[in-house]
Formats: sequence, structure tokens, C-alpha cells
Amino acid sequence: MPTRTARTAWNGTLEQGSGQVELSSSQVGTFEVNFPKRAADEAGGTTSPEELVAAAHSACFAMQLSANIAQAGGTPQSLEVSADVSLGPDQENGGFKLTGIALKVRGEVDGLDAAGFEKAAQEAKAGCPVSKALAAVDITLDAALES
Repeated sequence: MPTRTARTAWNGTLEQGSGQVELSSSQVGTFEVNFPKRAADEAGGTTSPEELVAAAHSACFAMQLSANIAQAGGTPQSLEVSADVSLGPDQENGGFKLTGIALKVRGEVDGLDAAGFEKAAQEAKAGCPVSKALAAVDITLDAALES
């Protein structure tokens, strides 16, 4: 299996510095990062490690869920997945940590009822590689079929 690479170039202190995250393997872009915007409610045109984790998690979960639906005898027509990744203080060790991830999926699926979809989604939450890597973070799931 392949290895994927991203690179960050950082200049300056945490509070005054900034950096650029490059998606090296795909070469699809370079994105600005800095701590003040990372810790603010408004991102203001910069990304953050949490947003990048959210992107990875939502994509991984969608892929795993589509496989699980097919294994359960259904056919996914569309899946809309979002991942909200929260950053907060680490009371035990100091600094910051990921305090939670909220996955939300809405799907149009042929061949599965709501219970079957929920089961497939719960299994995807447990089985996608990014969920496994983030096992120390509380991950919640809101899954529902759309008509």
C-alpha cells in the first residue's frame, strides 16, 4: 500500500509565526496555517491541522461506509459526510488536544432500511483507518437515510 506525504514549512514563533502546508503526494495545493487563526472561531482563509484531520476523516469514513453498504447488500447512491474536529485545552498534560470529532452522514441508499444503514455507518466509524488512528478522541456519529 502507498505512503502519502504532506510537508509544512514554518517560520517564527507559535504566536507570531505562520506556515504553509503542502499536499506533496497529490500536489493539489499549498495552504496557509497560523496559530491565531487556528485558535479563532473564524478561519479567515487559513487551514489548520484540525481541518485537515476533518477532511481526512470524512473522506475515509465515506469510503468505508460505501464498502460496508455494499457488503450489507445495499447500493449507495450518494453519501454526504461531514466531520467536525474540535481543539481544546489538554487539562492533564498541558497544551492542546483534539477534544472530539462529530461525524454526520446523510445517505441515499437502495436496498437498506434505516437500521441497516445505521449498522453500516457504526461499522464504518469503527473500521475506517482514520477512525482507528484517532481512537483516543471521542468520536460521535449522526447517521440517517434521506428519502
